[in-house]
Amino acid sequence: MTEDDVRTVRAGRRTVEVHRPHKVLFPAGDGAKEYTKADLVDYYRSVAPFMLPHLRGRPLMLERHPDGLDGPLFMQKNTPDSYPEWIGRVEVPKEGGTVCHTVCDDTATLLYLADQASLTLHRWLSRVGSVERPDRMVFDLDPAGEDDFALVREAAWLLGELLDELSLPSALMTTGSRGLHVVVPLNGRHDFDEVRRFAKDVADTLVAGHPDRLTTAARKKDRGDRLYLDIQRNGYAQTAVAPFTVRAKPGAPVATPMAWTQLDDPGLDARRWTIADAVEQARTNPWAGVMAKGRALGPARRRLNALMPS
Repeated sequence: MTEDDVRTVRAGRRTVEVHRPHKVLFPAGDGAKEYTKADLVDYYRSVAPFMLPHLRGRPLMLERHPDGLDGPLFMQKNTPDSYPEWIGRVEVPKEGGTVCHTVCDDTATLLYLADQASLTLHRWLSRVGSVERPDRMVFDLDPAGEDDFALVREAAWLLGELLDELSLPSALMTTGSRGLHVVVPLNGRHDFDEVRRFAKDVADTLVAGHPDRLTTAARKKDRGDRLYLDIQRNGYAQTAVAPFTVRAKPGAPVATPMAWTQLDDPGLDARRWTIADAVEQARTNPWAGVMAKGRALGPARRRLNALMPS
């Protein structure tokens, strides 16, 4: 390997080697720009101050594409022995054993993972030291088709209004793929089963009021043209795409936090932001104050029970 095949990047007290920086990970085509591994590393370096608060202390599942979008995909849970000792790890229980997940607490780790062609970081909704008690609840608004974003927008407004009625703060994020995520900060005192039951009851309440447009049917064949309110990420060892992570799609779209006021933007869709402009959006601090204080579900549960169809 020549010097041109390795680039060094400074990150805090560490220097990270980027191998084959000119390798194309996102080929150009159909109006999408080409992006290389160097572009990916530069993006993650720039977005790190905004992204790391959403990653620190959380087990990760890494979506790796060593040969770019046109090559094979690896979903990596276990941390390889070859990873540097300074990269964080946490061993968590699973059925019949344990898994040693990577934890990304600093910029150097984020850049090392980018060098490994970890395009997308999927995070747990709980943290190290309390892995069985999530501090985030996520609703995934998944449309039936690529051109159904108007329904995604409508579902987001309906869900946001219901959460407001339950006195639960919520934040909005494009997924970088097809839909939106609505994220609710929790105080970390409820276990996954309780959080998932609550999320299911919220979704069922919303569907009961709009059965022609929304559904909680897990099987695609049962959904028709309705938007799927997916609450399945609120389970132990399940993951959701991390805020500001890149998605493995043409043009390198980014899962991007946004303000509720931006939901009215006629140009909005799930891939609105890419590595070219997501940092600019991050600087607007769209989730200002929302994630600072997680809520208990007890008061919200009592309000929800009064709203649920009998």
